[in-house]
Amino acid sequence: MKALVLSSGGVDSTTCLGMAIEKYKKENVLSLSMYYGQKHEKELKAAREVAKYYGIEHMELDLATIFSYSNCSLLKQSDEEIPQEAYDEQLKKAEGKPVSTYVPFRNGLFLSTAASIALSRDCSVIYYGAHKDDAAGSAYPDCSKAFNDAMGTAIYEGSGKQLHIEAPLIDMNKASVVKEGLRLKVPYELTWSCYEGGEQPCGICGTCIDRQRAFEANGVKDPALN
Repeated sequence: MKALVLSSGGVDSTTCLGMAIEKYKKENVLSLSMYYGQKHEKELKAAREVAKYYGIEHMELDLATIFSYSNCSLLKQSDEEIPQEAYDEQLKKAEGKPVSTYVPFRNGLFLSTAASIALSRDCSVIYYGAHKDDAAGSAYPDCSKAFNDAMGTAIYEGSGKQLHIEAPLIDMNKASVVKEGLRLKVPYELTWSCYEGGEQPCGICGTCIDRQRAFEANGVKDPALN
């Protein structure tokens, strides 16, 4: 059995990659990254480095045109500032809507695109790194269990029952994700999570704050920080 892993270069997807390699062995694992018009490409560079570390084939696709109509704060064309606060604080102001860093239906597009590639490359499973902290409060609704179940059914049926998706982190919080990655000796020092594209992580965007809290909860220093 071969697995295709959606790899963003961050903590969650790299943990998924480590899990897939443990289960299927590296010769049966491929990784796929998407450029979607984000303001920097550091996460794509990280995904390449992670794939190189594991010695697996890595592919990249450019989906930026699809997201060119969005004003999501992560995207190059946006005039919105990336929030400098934790997700729980952002959700208090969101009035039940996703946070401003939610890219419209991104995981839906990523999974649909990956399904076509996976079938073409004789893969029978797609891994992706959705976890319950991202789904909390509908911050990122395309990380929810309901979304995962619905997309799983669609891809399974639409592939002639040849392909299914797995979100092995779906019931974990970020601290549990990091705990699993530490067990697997995932190369977190190669990963990039920050929404800003500076030399060092900003430490104050939502994803930086989540990452810091997750490593602190495991009693270890983030190896990506100098």
